[in-house]
Amino acid sequence: MEIWEAIVVGVVQGLAEFLPISSSGHIVLTQFLLGIKTSGILFEVVLHVGTLLSVLVYFRKKLWRMTESLWKKELVDERKWIGLLALATVPAVVLVLTPLGDLFESAYENPVLVSGLLLVTGALLLAPKVIKAKSKELTWKTALFMGIGQAFAILPGISRSGSTITAGLLSGVKPEKAAEFAFLMSIPAIAGAVVKEKDAFAGLSQDLMLPYTLGALAAFLSGLFAVYLVLAAVRRGKFAYFAYYCFAAGVLGMIWFGFVNTGWKV
Repeated sequence: MEIWEAIVVGVVQGLAEFLPISSSGHIVLTQFLLGIKTSGILFEVVLHVGTLLSVLVYFRKKLWRMTESLWKKELVDERKWIGLLALATVPAVVLVLTPLGDLFESAYENPVLVSGLLLVTGALLLAPKVIKAKSKELTWKTALFMGIGQAFAILPGISRSGSTITAGLLSGVKPEKAAEFAFLMSIPAIAGAVVKEKDAFAGLSQDLMLPYTLGALAAFLSGLFAVYLVLAAVRRGKFAYFAYYCFAAGVLGMIWFGFVNTGWKV
């Protein structure tokens, strides 16, 4: 892999991981478009380390208070969030352990399907504009609903941040709180993916060290930028604007891979 390829894919991964446009979908389409070949899943795992660091850095104060809540009784809300985050992680874990998880992963080989799923993400992002929910606090039911949204984001083209934030908004959670909880949900999800594939690091050769490191750095910096951008969009009520990008990317992808470039194999 060339250095420029690693940086390009790293930037795409970081932006799309937290923007509601599906990181897995964009990584698949970017690699098909550029004809980038990676050996196994090692590069994807390395990029996930970069995006994990970006969310850890952004929410470092919140995460520290949640840690303090384990021995400070007065931090009730922070301690409650730990339990809610654990609950929200369950649906994705259950799905991965079932045959459905393998079926979802097979979608990575079909860029036309991935493009079509971007259209689904676009529809999800517009749903809160159509379905108005009564305002309510974050509860175990809300956390579980957001967790189900995260589980379906295993499909490439379904945005993890988009589906989880949308689930929170449809449940009546305040936009900024729904976005914050969705980003914190990404920590166990991304960390779990890294730990699950930790053995892949044994295959990191010396010649791949530099491009993979720069790719991870690009994912970290672009991921940090994406977190700021999404939270700003949510605060200003412009979260649904990302839907139009998903529609455009999905349609163009289906046209390109379905009719123009039918030789998919990378």
